[in-house]
Amino acid sequence: MANRLTHALIAAFMAGVIVAPIFGFQILRVGVKTELQPDWPMIFTGMALVFIVQLLKPLLHRTRQLSAGSSFTLPKPSARVRQLLMLLVVLVALIWPFTTGRAQVDIATLVLIYVMLGLGLNIVVGFAGLLDLGFVGFYAVGAYTYALLYQYLGWGFWEALPAAGAMAALFGYLLGFPVLRLRGDYLAIVTLGFGEIIRLLLINLYDFTGGPDGISGIPKPTFFGYVMARRAPEGEVTFHDMMGWSFSNQDVVIYLYLMALVLALVTLYVSNRLIRMPIGRAWEALREDEIACRSLGMNPTNIKLSAFTIGAMFAGFGGAFFAARQGLVNPESFTFIESALILAIVVLGGMGSQLGVILAAVVLTVVPELAREFQEYRMLIFGLVMVFMMAWRPQGLLPVSRPHVELRT
Repeated sequence: MANRLTHALIAAFMAGVIVAPIFGFQILRVGVKTELQPDWPMIFTGMALVFIVQLLKPLLHRTRQLSAGSSFTLPKPSARVRQLLMLLVVLVALIWPFTTGRAQVDIATLVLIYVMLGLGLNIVVGFAGLLDLGFVGFYAVGAYTYALLYQYLGWGFWEALPAAGAMAALFGYLLGFPVLRLRGDYLAIVTLGFGEIIRLLLINLYDFTGGPDGISGIPKPTFFGYVMARRAPEGEVTFHDMMGWSFSNQDVVIYLYLMALVLALVTLYVSNRLIRMPIGRAWEALREDEIACRSLGMNPTNIKLSAFTIGAMFAGFGGAFFAARQGLVNPESFTFIESALILAIVVLGGMGSQLGVILAAVVLTVVPELAREFQEYRMLIFGLVMVFMMAWRPQGLLPVSRPHVELRT
């Protein structure tokens, strides 16, 4: 008990040292002077939380061991029941935007974008076991591909969508070559550098990409050639004029949500089919043991390139839709924090678990919107949640269940 108390006190003191410079002081302007005012309640609250957690950590660990040793398991639904539940969820998702407000639908559209990105990164990190910290680079490539094709060639969204996915896949294929011999931390550093190189190129190629200002005026996707806007360009017809309706921004928001839902479902279906194919088994073999994978006659080079290429393709689709939804793209939308957030979605949900990725995307996108009064402490809370997850549930919220055989003791 004495050792535990000493350890908790040391941890609390170190937490105070870390929290105080970042969140424990406020800079106030008093007349012509600038004063540094300490926020003691914030500092002591952080220290108290760390002290309590460290003091109760052995009890929580013992409780987790007891719960893991219990024989209680939830019944596993049959394939027919899972299909019916999936169909019910899709029907609810289709009906829901017509029964709620614009803000909620807009947040749900953002969730679906992160679902697409999370499922794409899940192929690289969850299935193939390749740590990628520059995934936002492919996201940026897809967004700027649509923006540039519209600006210089006048392409619409549906024409540019396949091109955005193909261009991002090409960048993923090219990235795969320098990292073929790398793994672990070295692979993460190279992919991190790739994401930053893409962002810096977008900033410095001012004449081509618009530099820090980006590209604006990107049109929304059309509906079978009908423009989803208040006014249509010359020679075209708006959707609400064709239907005989009065224009409403809510209709555009719902249309974008339904588009994002379709793209997310297509991404989920394709990735689900891929992991059941030989290429998916090859990804899993590479993740478990590259040497054993090579000894079975597989080519790790092709396996890694396929994972980077397919994962980047889904990021390109998400980037093109992001550009259409925002109507504006600039390099500040594709910083490292976006890569960290997408990777956190994969890790929090459970690497290799598609349902876990969807749940984590909902949690990490919706919860910050519900707690806007804690916006300035968002990254602190985000880091604490990830630390707690790694300590007490490293397999994620909904870990993937793999076929296995257990021998009775």
